[in-house]
Amino acid sequence: MDVNTDSAFLVIDVQNDFCPGGALAVPEGGRIVDGINQLLPRFSAKVFTQDWHPDTHASFASNHKDKAIYETITLPYGEQVLWPDHCIQGTWGAEFHKDLDLNQANLLIRKGFRKDIDSYSAFFENDQKTPTGLAGYLSTRNITHIVCAGLATDFCVYFSAIDAKQIGYHVTVLTDISKAIDLDGSLDNAISDMQSKGIVLSTTAEFLST
Repeated sequence: MDVNTDSAFLVIDVQNDFCPGGALAVPEGGRIVDGINQLLPRFSAKVFTQDWHPDTHASFASNHKDKAIYETITLPYGEQVLWPDHCIQGTWGAEFHKDLDLNQANLLIRKGFRKDIDSYSAFFENDQKTPTGLAGYLSTRNITHIVCAGLATDFCVYFSAIDAKQIGYHVTVLTDISKAIDLDGSLDNAISDMQSKGIVLSTTAEFLST
């Protein structure tokens, strides 16, 4: 098996709260785990991200009086969707899916741990200024291509892919091992925007055949 040395596999938020039975379950979210595990050995750089919120997080509807889940509010960095409480630090919901092969990970990036700002992307928090440190790590590994998969296609996968492209990486999103929330057309919007910016949308089989 050839190992891809110039590409990083970015496995995004495959956590209990985003899988069936979780607080913010993505439809069929658990079905991507086997495909991710099978692909991991093909990469020398493997990065997992983990939503890691305090229970006082500004993105939780429960922390805003008279606000409902999926309403939007304006925070200092812009528009923010209000979510159900999810991926709270130290809870079962924040843990990775039990079948995900954590032993393969070279680096774990925790995001969303600052209570006043959400963090969808693996590269920057939602202010688009505060870095997670991922880009610096990838630079030391001489990475030129980012391959993204995980949860959810239209939020954390999308924002991670967009930021990676803007930084200057070649970016591929594997659509068969990513699943979407699809909130008010968010999936179509994400796909259209990724395609317009030159991000490759591919299946695992197509990616492995290139």
